[in-house]
Amino acid sequence: MGGQYFTNPIEFLIGTLFGLYTLAIMLRFLLQWVRADFYNPISQFLVKITQPVLRPARRVIPGWGGIDFAAILIMIVLQFVSFLLINALRGGPMLLAPLFVLSIYELISLFLYVYLFAILIQVVISWINPGSYNPALPLLYSLTEPVLGRIRRLLPPMSGLDLSPMVALIGIYLLRMLILPPIQHLAFAIQ
Repeated sequence: MGGQYFTNPIEFLIGTLFGLYTLAIMLRFLLQWVRADFYNPISQFLVKITQPVLRPARRVIPGWGGIDFAAILIMIVLQFVSFLLINALRGGPMLLAPLFVLSIYELISLFLYVYLFAILIQVVISWINPGSYNPALPLLYSLTEPVLGRIRRLLPPMSGLDLSPMVALIGIYLLRMLILPPIQHLAFAIQ
C-alpha cells in the first residue's frame, strides 16, 4: 500500500497540471491560427496564462507562415516532461525516444479531441439554446468554421439540416483510427 498510495495521486496531479497547461497553449495556438477574436475574455485569459512561457520561447524560435513554432515546441516539451516525471515516479527506464513519440501521439490526440468537443458543444448549444450569447461561442465558431465551412461547400444543407458537424465528427474519428495507432506502434517498437 505504501508506494502506490502516494504515487497514484502524484501521477494524477502531474498529468492534470501539465495537461491543462498544454491544453491552454494548444487553444491559444489554434485560436491564433484561425484568427479568432483577440479581445474575447477567454482569449485574453489564455494569453495571460501562456505568455510567461511563450514570450521567451518566441525570441528564440520564430513563427513562419502563421504557425507559432514556439507554441508547438513548448507543447511537445511539456508533454515530454510530464511523461518523464510519471515514468520516474513509476521507476521505469528512461527511454527518451519512445517518450518523445508518445508525446507527439498525445498532442495529436489532444488536437483531435479539441475539435471533437468544440463541434459537439456547438451542436448541443444550437439545439438547446440557439441565439444565446456566451463569450465562448464566438471562439467555438471561429475554431470550427474552417473545418465545417469546407464541408458545407461540399455538402450543402439538406432539407434545412446542416450535416457538416456529423461529417466532421466521422472524419475526426477516422483520423484518430488512421493516425494514432501507427504512432503508438512506433513508440513501442523503438523501446
